[in-house]
This record gives sequence, structure tokens and C-alpha cells, in this order.
Amino acid sequence: MTEPTLNNIKLPAFFPDGTRGVVRCVDATDLENCKIPGIVMNTYHLMTKPGASTIKALGGLHKFTGWNRPIITDSGGFQVFSLIRENASFGEIRPNEIIFRRDGKKTTLSPEKCIQSQLAYGSDVLMALDYCTHPNDSYEKQAQAVDVTIRWGKKCIDTFKARPSGSQLFGIIQGGNSKVLRKQCADALLQMGYQGFGFGGWPLDEDGKLTEEILAYTAELIPDGMIKYAMGIGRPENIVACVRMGYNLFDCVIPTREARHNRLYVFNEEFENPGDIDLSKSFYRYHYILDDEHRRDSRPISHLCDCLACTNYSRAYIRHLVSIGDSLGHRLATMHNLRFYTMLMETLQGLFGQ
Repeated sequence: MTEPTLNNIKLPAFFPDGTRGVVRCVDATDLENCKIPGIVMNTYHLMTKPGASTIKALGGLHKFTGWNRPIITDSGGFQVFSLIRENASFGEIRPNEIIFRRDGKKTTLSPEKCIQSQLAYGSDVLMALDYCTHPNDSYEKQAQAVDVTIRWGKKCIDTFKARPSGSQLFGIIQGGNSKVLRKQCADALLQMGYQGFGFGGWPLDEDGKLTEEILAYTAELIPDGMIKYAMGIGRPENIVACVRMGYNLFDCVIPTREARHNRLYVFNEEFENPGDIDLSKSFYRYHYILDDEHRRDSRPISHLCDCLACTNYSRAYIRHLVSIGDSLGHRLATMHNLRFYTMLMETLQGLFGQ
């Protein structure tokens, strides 16, 4: 069996989030049938349970999870933003490490430990530890985040190079909405020898809209031919916008979380076949599967889709499964939404493929 690598996947690509080592409601075979090329897992969450040493003892993440395609492990830096920023009692950021405190447990995450854990996982792509910010943070806060990200970035790549592997290491470009800081961060990280880069920081403004100007500028700072990773961007229209900017890798919880909330993505019914999908206008909608209109509907979720749900079951049956709380309902819904995303990426590959 050949080793997984990002070098042989078609771009642009979407990886669903399997934060704790599982994409909820589906297994590896389901994901393969949905044509998912890879998964993003989270270094911090896997450190807390089951632990890096346990995963290593069991042969690494691929063997542990039964997933033989690429795995990216996010560094845990976003947890600085999502946990500590919102509640200081969850931990603190120190000059050389991050301390998380949750459920009576203390977890230390340093640049060195971050890389060592990801190497123990056997990840195909490791993400460097960074200091995540919000677009509305002050210039001083953004500048501090850039300084920390650069300093930690050097420690990450030194640790990575000291233990040769077949993996790749990506850096994360911080700087908020400041072009000066984004360029400062990108220039410093580019000199270190990273093999790809992610857009760092929250990519949406207070109205939930893409921060398009700084996203486009940051994409320009990354050399063509490298992975340009729009981390956490997952709305279909936002993916399309970012591909046009030059980004070619995406991940998000949206398709799987929406499936568990009974919202199913479908391309507009005016399209007769997948080749007709026109991304230059509004191209999709939702079905809320519990709506009464689906109670006696014998049609598939989408006539364009070839997922298990659409080729074998009616809207009425999936509605029935969800209404009685059977787990098969959310499994089929998840598979459908994931196949919608891979069909979207196939369309984008035809237009912007690399």
C-alpha cells in the first residue's frame, strides 16, 4: 500500500473535520464512497484523549482510525482563540507554551510538543503552532500574535527537521486585517522552509461575511505551486470565492454538523446533470428533511447526487428515520452532504484544477 500524500490528490480539495479521530456518524468506507480525499483531525483534542503515546502504540492515526488516505492534524492553536480567549479560566498563553485547563485537567502545548505529538500520530500534514486572533483585535494584539507565531514557527520547523519523516509541515500566516503584518509573517515563515501555508485567524467579519480583501492579499503572499489552505472556511459560496482568490484546500465542520441538524445541501433543481452546475450564480439550496413536504415524497434528496442516500432511499424514508431518532437517518444525511461537497470540488477542479 502506498503512503498517503497530498501530492496525489486533486486540487482544490475539501477535507471534513474528524476532530477527535472520527467524522461523526460515518466510517472510513462511507467517507471513501463519498469520494472524500482526506480528513482534518486536531492535535490538542487527540492529546487529551486517547493521547499521543496511545495512538503511536496502536500504529498511528491511519491504523487507529482505519483511514488510509491523507490526514492533516491542526496544531491546537485555534483553541487559544476559541477556549482561552472566551474564558480565561480555561488556560493561559505563556512565552513558550500554552496551558489548557479543562475538566480538572491540565494540558501543556508547546511548539516542540505540538510537532512531536503530530509525528507520533503519523500525520501526513502537520500544522505549526500559531497564535490565533480575531479581525477586530487591536494592531498591537495582532503584532504580538505575529511575533509569537514567527518565534513558535521556528521552533516547530526545527523540531520537525530533527526527526525526518515522509510528512509535510505547513505554516500559518497571522496578521489580522493588516497587510503589513501579514507580509511580515509570511516573509519570515517563507524563509524557514515550510511546504504549504494556511490563512490564520478568523476569516469572517462581525456580520459573518468573508474578510475578502485580506484573504486575497494573503493568498498572493503564498507562492503558486504551494498548498494555500483556507482553514475553517466551509460555506459553499465562500469556498467558491476563495478558490477564485487562489486557495486550494479547505476544511470545516459545516456539512456534517448541518446533516445532524437535518439540513441537506442540494444543487438547484434547474441543473439537469452535474456538468450543468453553474457557480457564477446562486447554485444551491437546503432541504430541511423534517418539513412536512417530504412526508410522502418518493424522490431522492437530489437527482444529481450518487450518494447512498440518493441512490437507494426516498426523502420520505430519510425523514422517517430522522423523525424516529434512528442513527441511520443522520448517517445517510451526513453522507449526502459530504458528497455534495465533493461534487462541488469536482466542479471547481474542472474550472480551476491544479
